[in-house]
Amino acid sequence: MGTITGKTNLVGLLGQPVNHSLSPIIHNAAYEEMGLDWCYVAMACESKNLEKVTKALRYLDCKGLNITIPHKQEILKACNKLTEIANIIQAVNTLIPEKDNQWKGANTDVEGFLMPLKRHDLKDKNVVVLGCGGSSRAVVMGLNSLNIKKVTIIGRNKISLDIFVKSMSNLLSKRNISIEGINNQELNISPYIQEADLIINATPIGMNSKNNKKENVPLGKEIWDCLSNKTILYDLIYTPRPTKWLKLGQQKNCFTIDGLDMLVEQGAFSIKLWSGFNDIPVQIMKSSAEKHLLL
Repeated sequence: MGTITGKTNLVGLLGQPVNHSLSPIIHNAAYEEMGLDWCYVAMACESKNLEKVTKALRYLDCKGLNITIPHKQEILKACNKLTEIANIIQAVNTLIPEKDNQWKGANTDVEGFLMPLKRHDLKDKNVVVLGCGGSSRAVVMGLNSLNIKKVTIIGRNKISLDIFVKSMSNLLSKRNISIEGINNQELNISPYIQEADLIINATPIGMNSKNNKKENVPLGKEIWDCLSNKTILYDLIYTPRPTKWLKLGQQKNCFTIDGLDMLVEQGAFSIKLWSGFNDIPVQIMKSSAEKHLLL
């Protein structure tokens, strides 16, 4: 990263936790390559302070913000406007400065999520999504463009699961894609796992793998014994790399995708929105992240 001076502009990430984030690595590598005098910083922020912090950063002329877990829906309250995609899925991961010290909310997770799937034919396939938070909304929006047959959402909170399925069903019905919500506390989900062509982990379970062992693998380790080797596993988490869940998939000879490509692509799209430049050094962003992960 270049020298920080009195002219350096601030951009950054708000979430909780953020100490694992590779976003500062990939963004600052891009800015240096592009000759942008910007500095990207990860900032831990509690939900109760989110609106105040985003307002203060706008007054400080912050050039852009990314928003991560758990704030992607809560941040809607801090936005003066929303892009069409952010409005449809009611989740925001990127804030763009607007006039009068306002923020416009966008969602670049959709583009980021789709990039690693472009080489796979998912027409008329069954997809299972683990989780029903802000990241899941971007995932379902992306799946809507892939001509799949069915999406099954697996969650553990019945109320939020029902709200999620209801809000997403109108979007999917326009493409004749069916959606079903399954509460894993109440039903046997093994048949859904066995029949899935693609399973996406959109929960934070497995991130850093520091917590108790039960939480290192979504839904617990035993459920994945029924996994078929034809199933693609896609974990939105990128640290550790691979996650324990993806390691289980690799043992079953599944094709696995981690969240690094999604992180880089959604980050590059955010930079386009903030800077107005179209030529973003995506490969430099990815290689800087990979080098950091090896440290």
